[in-house]
Amino acid sequence: MITKQHDADAYGQELARISHHQHEATSARFTVFQALAAAGIGHEQADDIVSKLEAAAVAGAHTWISKSSAPHGSDPRFEDGWHEGVREVASYLLRIADTTATTGHGRAASSAMLLAHVQQPVSPAPEEAPTDEQAPAPPLEAKDVLAAAERFPWALAAPDERHWPDGEFLDVALSAVRAKEREGYIERLEAFVKQRRARLEELLRVYGPGSMPASQGRYALIGQPATLVILERMETHPFGLRARWEKELETVLLDDLEFAWGPRTRLSR
Repeated sequence: MITKQHDADAYGQELARISHHQHEATSARFTVFQALAAAGIGHEQADDIVSKLEAAAVAGAHTWISKSSAPHGSDPRFEDGWHEGVREVASYLLRIADTTATTGHGRAASSAMLLAHVQQPVSPAPEEAPTDEQAPAPPLEAKDVLAAAERFPWALAAPDERHWPDGEFLDVALSAVRAKEREGYIERLEAFVKQRRARLEELLRVYGPGSMPASQGRYALIGQPATLVILERMETHPFGLRARWEKELETVLLDDLEFAWGPRTRLSR
């Protein structure tokens, strides 16, 4: 029991360190995009530069792992297992490097938009219209949204592989749907999923149930129907999503999802 508790504590500390590095990387990437923009580098070229740097970092990890060896004096069978594990991890890192080098499009433009938003002066609040002239926002039923999400099997894990029901995560994501977006939101979600089919298939394959990252207890949201709503909000209204999430839930699952998706604007802090 003590050993299990120690393992859980050590793993929790490891997750905290990973989260810290992710947050620091987000801030550093934003600074790099600002510097490149100031130097006159266009968005597409900036995306290409940063993606190559990130891919090189993963490639460096591949080299480091590939050169590792079993402890001196290990049993030959242990050495065989060690080298087999090293080859598997190295191959996985190589696939990540290949993907990282080609999937960073749109992040420089989003960073510029974020900077413009932050620097925009606060406008005085408009006068509220009389109550009888305000049209109520149309209702957004979670069960209807969930039924729409279930129509996209290429983005979802099999029901028996999912981690939990879609209750609180879906509720938080839907709370970030602004009143003006509620009418026709299901159609918006369907269009989002169809447009990103290849990216969603890759996300499920690389990080979903049965993958190596998932076996370590990470990326638990991937494969859930509610996650399609979370991803749509992450790209459409990231500030609102994170603000709602931080009030209701631990952020580690959202941080993991942001990292795996590689969204246009990462808001982890």
